[in-house]
Amino acid sequence: MSTYFDDLETRSAEARAAALAEALPRQIARAQALPGYAETLNGVEAAAVIDPSALARLPVLRKSDLGKGQAAHPPFGGYTVRPASGFAHVFQSPGPIYEPGGGAEDWWRLGRFLHACDIGQGDIVQNCFGYHLTPAGMIFENGARAVGAAVLPAGTGQTELQARAAHDVGVTAYAGTPDYLRLILEKADEMGLELAITRAAVSGGALFPSLRQGYADRGITCRQCYATADLGLIAYESAAMEGMIVDEQIIVEIVTPGTGDPVPEGEVGEVVVTTFNPDYPLIRFATGDLSAVLPGESPCGRTNLRIKGWMGRADQTTKIKGMFVRPEQVAALVARHSEIGRARVVASRDGEMDVMTVRIETAGGDASAYEKSVAEVLKLKGIVELVAPGGLPRDGLVIEDTRTYD
Repeated sequence: MSTYFDDLETRSAEARAAALAEALPRQIARAQALPGYAETLNGVEAAAVIDPSALARLPVLRKSDLGKGQAAHPPFGGYTVRPASGFAHVFQSPGPIYEPGGGAEDWWRLGRFLHACDIGQGDIVQNCFGYHLTPAGMIFENGARAVGAAVLPAGTGQTELQARAAHDVGVTAYAGTPDYLRLILEKADEMGLELAITRAAVSGGALFPSLRQGYADRGITCRQCYATADLGLIAYESAAMEGMIVDEQIIVEIVTPGTGDPVPEGEVGEVVVTTFNPDYPLIRFATGDLSAVLPGESPCGRTNLRIKGWMGRADQTTKIKGMFVRPEQVAALVARHSEIGRARVVASRDGEMDVMTVRIETAGGDASAYEKSVAEVLKLKGIVELVAPGGLPRDGLVIEDTRTYD
């Protein structure tokens, strides 16, 4: 098997930037023609959006925007180039949010990840992702087809039957959540069945080091990817096992939660993705997940941007004194005062009472000068503390909840 899925994975930075300068304006123009972007991209000069810095000036699209759009333009909110009948599949995620599924080869781009897992022709993949309404099962099946592997569409549940099928069919690779494979292996042990699984491609849950090592002890190489129903593959592990390499058909930005402002390299922030999928052009789509850029290139030879993987949720909306405080409000507070570098809301308790402390990073001044803005923007009165520049942690949190209820 070739080391790389295609030549895109080892491009120079210059070649990648040149390709981006051609593809990005086309995708922006494609999105502008859709009713979902009628307001947010109105007046944008698509030809001028040729790099990430220009892209960063465009509005962020959130999952809630898809939901609102789908009420006006069912079922996909006016964000697809074709009606629902023009796609191979229609899926439903919690909300409900409806997503399209294409029939084209590797439509979700999972083939790149499966290839990095050394899965290809001659393999039989036991696909334990769900096929009912949600797209995960079809996403991985589509990727398996792209690398020439056969698929046992197992879905979830009925572990005894799963173990029996894995043995009888001669399954060589597993796709599913990280922990479910362990149940299949343990059931096979109980039944006295020998399995031929040597590789596992996992997603959709935490892959703890002890679990990965447990698989390795059984001779199973386990690697994980980061993917979503809307975007397909975002990033994936390679044999180097250093962070996750960003897919070649998207742009990843890491921004301050609640804003669209990119953070410095290495800082934790929200993952925002722009896809080049011509059927479903999502521009600056906020995933709600936290991550950070990992500097440098992967030792495996792939040259694209790397991220550290999933590091928590960016939606830190917290109820304080009976009122919700959202990251977008914290961002609005910062934007109101040019001298503020960043701010952090800390929710705590004093006896049985909630306390809101707003820590503001600024070079100096009087804390009381910000009390009015805090009350107006956050809709709550709180304690204001001034912090020297660089004094707030760079961990992606803009709202920190320290309360305990023991």
